[in-house]
Amino acid sequence: MRHVVVMTATSSVGLVSIFAVDALNLFYISLLGQQELAAAIGYAATLMFFTISICIGISIAAAALVGRAIGAENAAKTKSMATWSLIYIFIIGVIIAALAFPLLPFFLKTIGAQGETLALALGFMQIVVPSIPLLGLGMCTGALLRAKGDPKRAMYVTLSGGAAALVLDPLFIFTFDMGITGAAIATFCVRVVLVLVGLWGVQSVHRMLGKPNLQDGLGQFRAFFIIAFPAIITQLATPIGNAYVTSAIAEFGDDAVAGWAIVGRLLPVAFGVIFALSGSVGPIMSQNYGAKLLPRVQSTLRDGLIFTMIYCSVVWALLAIANPWIIQLFGAKGQAADIITIFNLLVAASFLFNGALFVANAAFNNLGFPLWATFFNWGRATAGVIPFVYVGKSYGATGVLIGWGLGAIVFGIGSVIVAFRVVANLPLPDDSEGDNNVSPPPTSNSPFTSGKGASYSASSQRVD
Repeated sequence: MRHVVVMTATSSVGLVSIFAVDALNLFYISLLGQQELAAAIGYAATLMFFTISICIGISIAAAALVGRAIGAENAAKTKSMATWSLIYIFIIGVIIAALAFPLLPFFLKTIGAQGETLALALGFMQIVVPSIPLLGLGMCTGALLRAKGDPKRAMYVTLSGGAAALVLDPLFIFTFDMGITGAAIATFCVRVVLVLVGLWGVQSVHRMLGKPNLQDGLGQFRAFFIIAFPAIITQLATPIGNAYVTSAIAEFGDDAVAGWAIVGRLLPVAFGVIFALSGSVGPIMSQNYGAKLLPRVQSTLRDGLIFTMIYCSVVWALLAIANPWIIQLFGAKGQAADIITIFNLLVAASFLFNGALFVANAAFNNLGFPLWATFFNWGRATAGVIPFVYVGKSYGATGVLIGWGLGAIVFGIGSVIVAFRVVANLPLPDDSEGDNNVSPPPTSNSPFTSGKGASYSASSQRVD
């Protein structure tokens, strides 16, 4: 539990700082007095969620394979995989940016943006989208540092981004009088800072990178994307479900979308620690799995879930108490205020189950069962969103939000049950995994079939 808490605390400081500054950014925009601006940020955030999710998926693969190589004490493979992880994520980022840029008007219209709000959101996205490769590099360096067991410098990556945004947002929005365009330029600059600080930690401090060898890159491509591809598909489920919720709320006007945008900024600030937890327990599991310390893999899953339950319960209570001040801070009125209230008093409780799903997915992705994470995330984003939101829509914008929250219960509980079965029946990792061209454990193993790990007993030594 100490290891889980330390890794999560250090990761969450930087992560929550980014989210807090992001919320502050929306607060600055709200001071300009145009509801369309807040709505435009809401639409833009929905699209940015897709690119962030893809980067997260690739970073999961990087952390899993590099962490496993570190646990197996294979220095050559650690360097090679770390180097090629950054190359893979940069190339994919360039491809995504090139494909998405000309389609931005279509995407924004699809989720409900129109008129002046559409024009504002489009202008914002046209500046931010070219920075997707930089975002990917920044996120991947943080994942590599966590896999190395250096949560402090992983924290520095996101903390530096938050500090940069804290300075640049008001500078571009107010001092240079650039409004929402200034917010977009500040976002681009922040991503440059993420890359610089991340590369400093990865290479200048830890010397994790080496000269890229094309043969290694081709040989490791399959092992990397066996984890990365399903992890990306898994991560995309959440923004797709989020886009459906946004389109449903858009039917009730810019007021409702502005409220949803505020919730979208409030949610990661309040629950950013849980997002950090899911990124922290994965490397702990993969390192101990690589070192064949299976009892520690089991205790990491258990302690991660205990931490989630306690933290989410406390935050839910705090949000309910702070609700009037939150509404006043953002100057929310009408439907916007109603949406914020229903989230703080009721829907925030759904993160007890969303958090459990995050931890279970970390286990699936880092232990060779990424398809289970794909199944549960997509189940949550489709069967756990669409029917609930569709019914809730008949009760207004707040009904949409309630439906979105209710869908988390079934999939949160189900994912935890399967995760414990997976961990209880883990096979011992093959020592040959130290070779560069060997794939990770097969993803087709069933968690309901007993494996060698079920009766394995290891020493209690922790691999950090």
